[in-house]
Amino acid sequence: MLKREHRWEQKIAEYVMENKENFYRLAYSYVQNQEDALDIVQDAIHKAMLSNTLKDDKAIKSWFYKIIVNTSLDLLRRRKKLTVVDDTTLQHHSQGVSDHYENTDLHRALNELSPDYRSVIVLRYFEDLKIEEVAEILDLNISTIKTRIYKGLKLLRIQMEDLNI
Repeated sequence: MLKREHRWEQKIAEYVMENKENFYRLAYSYVQNQEDALDIVQDAIHKAMLSNTLKDDKAIKSWFYKIIVNTSLDLLRRRKKLTVVDDTTLQHHSQGVSDHYENTDLHRALNELSPDYRSVIVLRYFEDLKIEEVAEILDLNISTIKTRIYKGLKLLRIQMEDLNI
């Protein structure tokens, strides 16, 4: 049993190292903060190491993406429960360094979308996953994913028009 656990941990470690930039980018697309994105990736790795839910090694990609997405959404839910303070108070108490991630018009428009639409667009077009993989990650059927992609792209186009892009 110990050998199996060691192989499992080694397989996850290898997979994470090969794809760490993708995982960070996905987490960052949800939280828009470097430290939070790194925490999400770290939490997801921890959850993966403790999990025994992967039945087929070929599904490791969608399985780990699902963990990243769910961990990101959990953080966003917890963040909503926090008390919001004004910018002056936040700047006064903030001692962290802000991330210098390029704030493109597309990213601003994408951030205006609800998480349902943003998730499918990010996974499909930014992470280049197949519709079937997106459906598996989000636990939705393929037709729902297709509908959300269509509506999300339509809303994204409207957002970009509103931003005069």
